[in-house]
Amino acid sequence: MIKRTYDLEDRLIDFVLKIDQIVELLPNTRLANHLAGQLIRSGTSPALNYGEVQSAESQKDFIHKIQVVLKELRETRVCLKIIIRKPLVDIQIVSPVLSENEELIAIFAKSSQTAKSKLPK
Repeated sequence: MIKRTYDLEDRLIDFVLKIDQIVELLPNTRLANHLAGQLIRSGTSPALNYGEVQSAESQKDFIHKIQVVLKELRETRVCLKIIIRKPLVDIQIVSPVLSENEELIAIFAKSSQTAKSKLPK
């Protein structure tokens, strides 16, 4: 049996590439252009900020950085929902990315919750 290691950094990088695919498919409208800019910023930020999470200087710093990742993932979720509801890109392309976004939110929310529970009272 092959043991598969799971690398969250790689998963976040793959998420960036999926976000890029959606951004490139957006039409050239005012709303789509605005969402494209937001999505590029918020959708790439979690991968970039995860590097900072890995080098946190304290438990409180770790929690703060995790919460920044969560904030950006939640912003990305809203952008993706708008794209689906409008609809600006085929739902079959956006829906799996939204699902991945939800999974990443769950992972980082749990990580933050666990870290907070380990803080001295």
